[in-house]
Amino acid sequence: MKKDLHERIKKMLTREYEGYVLVTCRPATNDGNMQVDMSYEGDPVLAAYLMDGAQRYLEEEQEENKQEVCEEPELPSLGFYS
Repeated sequence: MKKDLHERIKKMLTREYEGYVLVTCRPATNDGNMQVDMSYEGDPVLAAYLMDGAQRYLEEEQEENKQEVCEEPELPSLGFYS
């Protein structure tokens, strides 16, 4: 049934879009393995472009999140060294 969901999503995307990349991941098993399925439709160059854009987007998000965690909080000024 889970494989059917991936296939149904592919059919829906094919009707509405010129190209797409679909990546799905099932929950990890007890031994830590995950089944990842990837499908694409359309021009392979378009699929590569979509993947490249998604990679850059994720890297930017990760960098922004890392900066938020690492930034030192701004301390209020007490007026001693203004």
